[in-house]
Amino acid sequence: MGVFITFEGVEGSGKSTQVKLLKEYLDQRGTPNIVIREPGGTIIGEKIRDILLDRKNENMCLETELLLYAASRAQLVKEVIEPELRKGKVVICDRYIDSSIVYQGYPSFKDKVLQINQLATNYLLPTRTYLLDIPVELSYTRLKMRGIPKDRIENKGKAYHHRVREAYLDWGAHNPSRFMIIDASKPIEEVAEEIQIDFKSFSKLPCLS
Repeated sequence: MGVFITFEGVEGSGKSTQVKLLKEYLDQRGTPNIVIREPGGTIIGEKIRDILLDRKNENMCLETELLLYAASRAQLVKEVIEPELRKGKVVICDRYIDSSIVYQGYPSFKDKVLQINQLATNYLLPTRTYLLDIPVELSYTRLKMRGIPKDRIENKGKAYHHRVREAYLDWGAHNPSRFMIIDASKPIEEVAEEIQIDFKSFSKLPCLS
């Protein structure tokens, strides 16, 4: 079996950049790998992504949002993640179950969110999850520098994103054998080096059940 790696963090935390750098590192080592994102990664999943991130859908209720994410995830696991892991590849995913837990479920609803996603993914969890942590103020600065319109999730207020960050940190602290929490306000190269050093120890890392 291959290795399943996920990246998590608030908007603008640098996930896409670090995913790209880890892929380049693996390519240089000749390690077979594939990069995917959530929601999306499949034809069906990309259609669901459009619905989830469309700012016109501001009235989407929590239950609808949760189930749409789970539906996209179920398709991604069955169509891409499981087959690629069986091929022995490193699968790198930009967001996964933990996003749903902290964005839609934390703290009071997290057990129900976890149950729904266990069904959607057949209990598949990552070997390692990198939580890229930055202050919300830095998140807003980075999003502004992008110069592109915010999606439905990014457009929510600062209080919401503060809650998400705290939920990430709490959830990561409760799952220390899977999570590696990284100060992503540091230079990009330093963050990438931390990840690459940690990657070398993957064969020794337990995966939570």
